[in-house]
Amino acid sequence: MQKLPETINLQAILGLTEKPAVLIDRDYHIVATNEQYLETYGGTESSVVGRFCYAVSHRYNRPCDQAGETCPLKKSLETGHQQRVLHLHHTPRGEEHVDVETVPIKNDAGEIVYFLESMSHSRIAMDKEKHGLVGKSPKFTRMLELIERVAEKNTTVLLLGESGTGKELVAGALHQASKNSNGPFVAVECSGLTDSLFESEFYGYEKGSFTGANQRKIGLVEAAKGGTLFLDELGDIPLPQQVKLLRLLETGNFRRVGGIDPIKAEFRLICATHRNLADMVKDGSFRQDLYYRISAFPIILPSLRERRADIELLCETLIERLEPGAGIHIHPAVLQKFKDYDFPGNIRELRNILERALILVDGNEIRIEHLPENFEEEGKNQGGAFSFPDEVVPLQDMEEKYLRWVTTKFNGDNKLLAQKLGLSERTLYRKLEKIK
Repeated sequence: MQKLPETINLQAILGLTEKPAVLIDRDYHIVATNEQYLETYGGTESSVVGRFCYAVSHRYNRPCDQAGETCPLKKSLETGHQQRVLHLHHTPRGEEHVDVETVPIKNDAGEIVYFLESMSHSRIAMDKEKHGLVGKSPKFTRMLELIERVAEKNTTVLLLGESGTGKELVAGALHQASKNSNGPFVAVECSGLTDSLFESEFYGYEKGSFTGANQRKIGLVEAAKGGTLFLDELGDIPLPQQVKLLRLLETGNFRRVGGIDPIKAEFRLICATHRNLADMVKDGSFRQDLYYRISAFPIILPSLRERRADIELLCETLIERLEPGAGIHIHPAVLQKFKDYDFPGNIRELRNILERALILVDGNEIRIEHLPENFEEEGKNQGGAFSFPDEVVPLQDMEEKYLRWVTTKFNGDNKLLAQKLGLSERTLYRKLEKIK
């Protein structure tokens, strides 16, 4: 471990941030900590200083990038600039998502000699007892990192993903972490809005503006003032309504039906859809100008089959939320069936299955007999047999499907498997980490 030169003021460097922070040398050794770090993550200075940062934070025996993760220190060393990444860190409370920012410290010659690494807990990920986002898989963590990045901005966010992946929950988390968190969160189900209802529901109306308008009504846009307007299933909006929505977003003003004076719209917009809007633009069913207006920051929500490593944690979380303090757990055979199932309805389907099982269970264990009779027929996993889909799918999806299949069939170790696949062992490890 390198010693700190006398010319470097240790306290001055650590004083650059009020967050928990450590000072790390180029060889990944922690050379100093601040009090906030020790208070947050426990231990003493003597138990942390001198150890590798990846050993303390991740319990790894090698740097993060060699274990399939993004290493902010290495990226900072390569670029010469600060880096930010969301990592899973070991803490006294267990594994937690931590937002890590690494700033290079240079000497008089402009050479990087140390790194100031500051940390803060994710504002989005919550404990399983709370109504927040739960998961640890790589794809979930990547989604979480994007949410953390954009939460405090006023940028329009487009949530993409299959039905049941939790788009409204993510939208709510974005709202809670935003500058508008003290304002209202107004969710609009766009698939049920007819053309005749669009203006009156969105903009409201004045008393007497049409038959039955016996009093003034505030519209959803006005109700979202100072907060967040969440348009769910935006892809289901017919073209005539898309024009009206685009005008609202472009001008930032609207009028109540029957009104004269323009009203300023003040809300943060979040949209969501399970449809492929880019394809809809091509076939003319979705306006290109509206698509570009709402797709400034797309976030893809992974399906449950893409984050199988989260299934056990999700089960524990959902059971605790459905039956708080009941102490009900899942039999290992049921858990394995869940991991071998594709969940076409995603987390919504998992929740429904568990809710049904909790009604049927008499003891404290969910067993096979508590599952729906048609459970395995609706979404069988790819693990048992490898087959090609009937339509064109992304190559990455097929690679993940093949890797899951081959790992259940191959009896050798990863080194031999890597040789068979024509990959380096490190590359194989990284690919396997992504499909956990």
